[in-house]
Amino acid sequence: MAASEAIGGNSMNHFRRALGALSSAALLGSFVVFAAGTGAASTAATAAPSISNPPRVPVTWWSGQGGQGVTNTWAASNWSGYAETGTFAGVSSTWTVPTVAASSSATYSSAWIGVDGFNNSNLIQTGTEEDYYNGAAHYNAWWEILPAAETALPSSYAVTGGDRMSAKIYETSATTTVGGGGSRFGRGGRGGTTEHVWDITISDTTRGWTYSTSQAYAGTGSSAEWIMEAPEVNGKIATLAHYAINAPSGVGDFDNAGVLTSIPSGTPTYTGAGLNYANDSGVMIQNNVQVSTPGDPDTALSAFNAAYGSALPATPAG
Repeated sequence: MAASEAIGGNSMNHFRRALGALSSAALLGSFVVFAAGTGAASTAATAAPSISNPPRVPVTWWSGQGGQGVTNTWAASNWSGYAETGTFAGVSSTWTVPTVAASSSATYSSAWIGVDGFNNSNLIQTGTEEDYYNGAAHYNAWWEILPAAETALPSSYAVTGGDRMSAKIYETSATTTVGGGGSRFGRGGRGGTTEHVWDITISDTTRGWTYSTSQAYAGTGSSAEWIMEAPEVNGKIATLAHYAINAPSGVGDFDNAGVLTSIPSGTPTYTGAGLNYANDSGVMIQNNVQVSTPGDPDTALSAFNAAYGSALPATPAG
């Protein structure tokens, strides 16, 4: 099955409240969206909460604080994983969708890749949601450009725990005008601003679907990330879901991590991310407890495992 849809230049329907101190970005400018896939049975939840994936919220932490903490470069109340700083025009990866355990209260998690958000309030990203609320686990795929909330994929693009995902995000040489007409959101005024179009593609290789969207984005491209996150739910950082990742044998929970450092002239060719535990890794701290930890990268420096809790997960083979 193949499907396509076009979205006009005004994406105010996706706009939500500004992220305060975490986000000074203005209204999302959308360009065009298209999708293709084989289709899959819907598992989308009804009456889902408003979920977004904000920039990193740093916390002060050090190895061994609170017990079994491990050495890391940074810590956050909402992120764990790997983040590289520099100049980036794209990011890519594959990963296995985590499975979440039942909990007495609502818990949430997101696995995603993105550009920006480590040291600024911009962020373009795509990933999967793994949550437990209303007595059941909920999974879906999404894309997002702050300050808008997640845009969940249509229910025909279903995911569940254990599915293998592939995603890439990159800046194109195409441009589009965003805003204009005296925009009260501060993005461009009467004449609008010219922004590059970025392509976002996410695939569920287990179910055989692919979804792509092209969106205007004006972030600086100062970081690239591969992240497990406790997302923001209804305006508050959520309690992280107790997740487990059961990747195929010999494969990292996140793997094939790649980056682009310049705008490609045609089909993008990503270079290996060169993940470095001492420079790039970070843990998640909630209520003074380390709740999510990345492991060392493989020998190719493009894959790593992630684990709920404070114990260092095994290093992927390869």
